[in-house]
Amino acid sequence: MGFGDLKSAAGLRVLNDFLADKSYIEGYVPSQADIAVFEAIAAPPPADLFHALRWYNHIKSYEKQKASLPGVKKALGKYGPADVEDTTGAATDSKDDDDIDLFGSDDEEESEEAKKLREERLAQYESKKSKKPAVVAKSSILLDVKPWDDETDMAKLEECVRSIQADGLVWGSSKLVPVGYGIKKLQIQCVVEDDKVGTDMLEERITAFEDYVQ
Repeated sequence: MGFGDLKSAAGLRVLNDFLADKSYIEGYVPSQADIAVFEAIAAPPPADLFHALRWYNHIKSYEKQKASLPGVKKALGKYGPADVEDTTGAATDSKDDDDIDLFGSDDEEESEEAKKLREERLAQYESKKSKKPAVVAKSSILLDVKPWDDETDMAKLEECVRSIQADGLVWGSSKLVPVGYGIKKLQIQCVVEDDKVGTDMLEERITAFEDYVQ
């Protein structure tokens, strides 16, 4: 199992073929497996090995976060297609043939450690997600308030409108706009939190000032 020599063109071609239908060396998220293989490559793969180059550039973007990626980094020969001979540590492998079972035990321990690390990170993510404040939807509303007649005290009318207070309601700027026959309407802006304040409520509260509002 392995990619061969990833500093050679042949090794990079094996990596490119391996990544033709995969996004990562192992699993579906960046992990220490990707970092182990990435660090074994001397330079970016050539453009014609586009699967390998796409993966290389993607993993490179995790340079600052590589230590926090899940998993436990294993020997390079533990990754890659099963039908490619691992040449990354041939001398060591021949010397340690009698220790195959011991390496198998190490793999199991690493697997348990990786599983534990992944579960801890998932728990941290869920905890952080639950504490993240919800996005509050807000709307900016421009209201037209018409007085009873041309003798209505517009300053008093605006004072009545602004006296309406509610959680999620903030009054903004206002102006008087002529509507004809010497009558001016009050045009006033407000910002509301959609879940707390609606236009129906505002209309009901404003029209309650019967001495000033039509």
